[in-house]
Amino acid sequence: MEQDDPRFRITPLQQMAASTSGALITSCIVTPLDVVKTRLQAQQKALLSNKCYLYCNGLMDHLCPCNGNGQGPSSVAAMLKKPTHFNGTLDAFVKISRFEGPSTLWSGLGPTLILALPATVIYFVTYEQIRNRLRAYVAKPGDGLAQQPLWVAPVSGGMARVWAASIVSPLEMLRTRMQAQKMSYLEGGRALGNLMQQQGVTGLWKGLGATLLRDVPFSALYWLNYETLKSKFNQPVPTFQFSLLAGALSGSVAAIITLPFDVVKTHQQIELGEKQIYSNPPKTVNGRNSTMKVIKKIYSQSGVSGLFTGLVPRLVKVAPACAIMIATFEYGKKWFYEQNMAMFEMQKSKANLLIVKTGNNRNHVQ
Repeated sequence: MEQDDPRFRITPLQQMAASTSGALITSCIVTPLDVVKTRLQAQQKALLSNKCYLYCNGLMDHLCPCNGNGQGPSSVAAMLKKPTHFNGTLDAFVKISRFEGPSTLWSGLGPTLILALPATVIYFVTYEQIRNRLRAYVAKPGDGLAQQPLWVAPVSGGMARVWAASIVSPLEMLRTRMQAQKMSYLEGGRALGNLMQQQGVTGLWKGLGATLLRDVPFSALYWLNYETLKSKFNQPVPTFQFSLLAGALSGSVAAIITLPFDVVKTHQQIELGEKQIYSNPPKTVNGRNSTMKVIKKIYSQSGVSGLFTGLVPRLVKVAPACAIMIATFEYGKKWFYEQNMAMFEMQKSKANLLIVKTGNNRNHVQ
């Protein structure tokens, strides 16, 4: 029987606790994969623009194409023995670790943790609250809440993602910048400050449109797949192992379909560096069609493969991330639900005992 008895249903605070531990573990495990994905996508953007999007100081040369004239990023990289190009996921792991140090693979872990905790808490709690209310709204008298309409999961997931992504978008931009450039926290803060001076507060939400185009369909597909698997395999209260497998599979399918929007989001957010350095920066694409224009540009210069840059590290990241998060969350929900049941039974026993004692005392007095 699913955990829907309103007497024992876990509270929003308990939902927050159930999602926090998963967010911490997931962030530490998948940050290196996120760094590699961001570097590969940033490298592609530099090659498309045919120039460095930031000045050549030996730190950002991996985002600049080689010019072969003894000047610019290739010569700087040669002097500092830093990589100028990554040939794939494994090559990026090896070169980043060798030339920049293994700790670079955890660049932006601080912002990732600051981002992951509130984003995860907001996302999972909102999803649970919306899902429970939608199920209660469509449930017929006497049917209970065991049967969930197919559309409830994707609608709940999409709405929860819009809310969570909008709130944490500035932190997402800071994390992307730090991963793409090996920025310090101070440099990242200055970069965001400069952006606010140039574009106002709304500049902190640059790339939010592409983020929502990526995350909302991802969330809708993910929860649709996950809830469908739970129903198909009769797992109303899934085991930890089932949640791991179902979460990984559901996340992988959603990640493949929405990857082009992840590429666009990275391209839009790293334009921050171009605007800070160039006197005549590339024209920023704005408006409703900005995302589609970026997609068309990438497709015209790199083909379909360009829209799926970073597919391997994204899959390697998303699969374990989704598996760990949902398994931890489901386990936490089950644990808190059982604790609530135990507490209810204990309070019920105490109440019955009190009634018995009161009745005995009355009989004794009589």
